[in-house]
Amino acid sequence: VQLVESGGGLVQPGGSLRLSCAASGFTFNSYWMYWVRQAPGKGLEWVSTINAGGGITYYAGSVKGRFTISRDNAKNTLYLQMNSLIPDDTALYYCARDKLGALRGKGTLVTVSS
Repeated sequence: VQLVESGGGLVQPGGSLRLSCAASGFTFNSYWMYWVRQAPGKGLEWVSTINAGGGITYYAGSVKGRFTISRDNAKNTLYLQMNSLIPDDTALYYCARDKLGALRGKGTLVTVSS
């Protein structure tokens, strides 16, 4: 199993970023997928979930209405569109095959700062 995140960077408050996660080594379209994050000095925090077909999504209260999870099963890729970013969104973002993030990639860093 391999999960490779990309798309992070430095963005000003109010800005947007789109994260991607390329998956390989398993049947991507059979699995629910997750985004989790880890802010500096804190533990892993669940962010969002999408079902295998892409029609069911869930969000943490802190990101609901600002973030959108999606997937392209033909490309084995998971996405996270992040809008209206705030400094509290600063974290290392991981895509994961489980909600606790036990099976996750190496992450992509998102820094929200002016």
